[in-house]
Amino acid sequence: MSGETTWSFVSRVAGCYGLDADALAGRWRWVNHRPRHGSGARRADAETVLDTAGRQVLAQLCGVEEEVLARALPSWGREEDEVAGWGTAGMPRGMWRVGGAVVGPVAFGCRLCAARRTGGPVRVVRYAARWERVCVRHTRWSSDADADGVPEHLELHEVPEAVRAQRRWAGVARRAVRAGVDPGEVFGVAWAVVCRWWESALLWEREEVWPRRLHAVAGGDAGGDFEWWRVVGRDAVTFPEVVAVADALFDPAMAERLWRDSGAERPRMLPADGVFCRSRRP
Repeated sequence: MSGETTWSFVSRVAGCYGLDADALAGRWRWVNHRPRHGSGARRADAETVLDTAGRQVLAQLCGVEEEVLARALPSWGREEDEVAGWGTAGMPRGMWRVGGAVVGPVAFGCRLCAARRTGGPVRVVRYAARWERVCVRHTRWSSDADADGVPEHLELHEVPEAVRAQRRWAGVARRAVRAGVDPGEVFGVAWAVVCRWWESALLWEREEVWPRRLHAVAGGDAGGDFEWWRVVGRDAVTFPEVVAVADALFDPAMAERLWRDSGAERPRMLPADGVFCRSRRP
């Protein structure tokens, strides 16, 4: 599974042998302890960094060449010097890390996609930026794997605009590249703007769209857990607006309105009732 964390892959390899991942972990000598949440629960975004001998062991266990694993596993070969400084030379060693500190944001993979690729509905944890969290095939949003007790995915069957936004993002990213801008930076700016709007909509006094989506991804009704769902579901609920803002940033007229609404040469928080927010692109 391209982009998978090494520990997620190790866990799936262990399953192929009918073993628990902890049993297979005995193949390596660990220089530290597996990361946990404050509650004591193991982190789903735990990552393993292996030294040269450790990587050879994993390649032998799964029967896949190291060159192939290097292309599929983003953490492969990372932080080699840190691991190599521990223990006896030649002994397979591994170091526990949090995935976000090794490569970048970590999310749960779609189990249905994993089933198509692996033959079973196994859990997969992979590196995925916020702009690649929607599984268009199965209309699901992949949740962050760094939190404790969050669902692996949110259903988007009642939020088709999120799926459309995922398709639209590909065009926005291409426009960014043509303009010589990193798509990730464009998304980051748009995401920061929309998150400020989200916080200002705390009481939902006049907002209708976001509450509907939030209840939808919560399974129909956020109920008494509204505040919890408001944190867990934010990125999925606001994704269409983030893509729309990112797209608008490439329109010179819209960029001018954004610049003026945000205070021009005297920056301020972008108001939700400004000209930019009220504008509709043709």
